[in-house]
Amino acid sequence: MNSNVALLLTRAHDMFLEAMRGDLDAAPIDPLDPILRRYLIASMGSLRDETLRILFLDVRHRLIADECLQNGTLAHLALYPRTIFRRALELNAAGLILIHNHPSGDPTPSEEDKRATQHIDAVARSLDINLVDHIVVGASHTRHITSRDQIARQRSGTAGVTLKSPGRGPNGDNGAALDNARATMRRRLLRRQLIGAEALFGEPAWEMLIDLFIHEGEGKTLSTSDLCVASTIPMSSALRLVQKLCDAGLVDRTPDLMDARRSLIRLRPDTAHRLRAYFLEAPE
Repeated sequence: MNSNVALLLTRAHDMFLEAMRGDLDAAPIDPLDPILRRYLIASMGSLRDETLRILFLDVRHRLIADECLQNGTLAHLALYPRTIFRRALELNAAGLILIHNHPSGDPTPSEEDKRATQHIDAVARSLDINLVDHIVVGASHTRHITSRDQIARQRSGTAGVTLKSPGRGPNGDNGAALDNARATMRRRLLRRQLIGAEALFGEPAWEMLIDLFIHEGEGKTLSTSDLCVASTIPMSSALRLVQKLCDAGLVDRTPDLMDARRSLIRLRPDTAHRLRAYFLEAPE
């Protein structure tokens, strides 16, 4: 452990990786670029545990940040979309490249890898973020779960299912009803991930957030009392709920400079951004 040779080799390896990483800053990131492939194999191909790495990109696919967000075990890595997209919103990223390694050395994607990628892509689209690719790194090769062409095909296929006319499915009206039920379930899961506070996922907290979003979109302010009166629950319960929204970091309460007896409620910027992305995809 105290060998000078080991220290020299470690530092040489770090310098080698840093030089390779510097090549990524010079131009837009292409997930199929051999330079990126060599860098990923050199930096991740021999890791003993599965690690999730994300390249956060701007609108021109230039690198904003290269970060390892999660570590797993020898054979398992759990993906947490909330962690991924919270960081993406903090960096104002327009695109993502997901990267994880297979300690076995075989980069062949598993079925779990593919399903997780589709789920992450669905959440990314709802936030107007582009999942550029998901790369699996092995000891000497990489595999791409999604390339840009594959993502385009997935999106067009998803749109075809979502926009299918009633009665056109194999089961007639029942098939259309099932499609709508599945879409509703996906929307609820997305809402849960966007809001993040489990206790505030349902009504009437959701109604309060929508009310605030509409008022702010119209350039209007909303006082605490007005928000509580508009809710469908007693005033005392509504006041407690507003406080919970504040405690969860979803809204802010500030004094009304025009009337010292009132306080104003505003959505926090990140909450407003997530709601905007949610309703841009589709109405409830």
